[in-house]
Amino acid sequence: MLTVEKIGRVTVATLSRPPVNALDDALVARLDAVLDEISSDEGVALLHLRSDQKAFCAGADLALMRSCFDSPDGPEIMLRLVSRMQWLFGRIEALPVVTLAEIGGAALGGGLELALACDLRVAAAQAKIGLPEVGLGLLPGAGGTQRLTRLCGRGVANRLILGAETIDGTEAARLGLVQWVQPREQLADWTRQLAARIAAMPKAALAMAKDCIAAQTDPGRDGFAEELAASRRLYHHPETRSRVSEFLNRNAMPSKETS
Repeated sequence: MLTVEKIGRVTVATLSRPPVNALDDALVARLDAVLDEISSDEGVALLHLRSDQKAFCAGADLALMRSCFDSPDGPEIMLRLVSRMQWLFGRIEALPVVTLAEIGGAALGGGLELALACDLRVAAAQAKIGLPEVGLGLLPGAGGTQRLTRLCGRGVANRLILGAETIDGTEAARLGLVQWVQPREQLADWTRQLAARIAAMPKAALAMAKDCIAAQTDPGRDGFAEELAASRRLYHHPETRSRVSEFLNRNAMPSKETS
């Protein structure tokens, strides 16, 4: 269902629920438990979310949806799952480490909402990406209407959500939905190297920078004041002081000889 491997400062969580990593209560609970583990591990700086199936994640479990729509209390059962997904994706967004989604195949519905909760996304050029819910008389209710609009603007959100349009990874990159696009055969290695490069940076700086970026979208927060407060904490952080000292020594100007 989900395998977890720690590689240096990177936790790699691989979705493995054949055939399409459909989201159900068990997979949501497993992902939630992984977030608990990461939150308590000071040695983790980045969560790399990926899949070993052809799809990244194709959204909610169709068998579950079928059974829910066939029973009188089904809508409430389905709503509870969507609510849990919304809670989980909120946790991913707020996680004090960098989160990176590797989209090698289809990321549809709840699967795309999962990827949208991550800080960074890289997709295969051939990946299929979309929020098709409106075509079924539904809407992307696990954060899709909010995060896609925030990320790409209302025009793009209208296009993809109201039009129930599926796009490929190349178009997703052009629209700003993913930050990088790679050929599928190169995606895994390229993303692994990206994860290692980012995770090698100071964890405290990554976490504080992520939090300050998030402040920009919250009218109740003063992002400029938070930048100063975070900078003050970092100026006193041992790793910051060590890295800055090393940088300054490495780039010191040679002293002029006095006559």
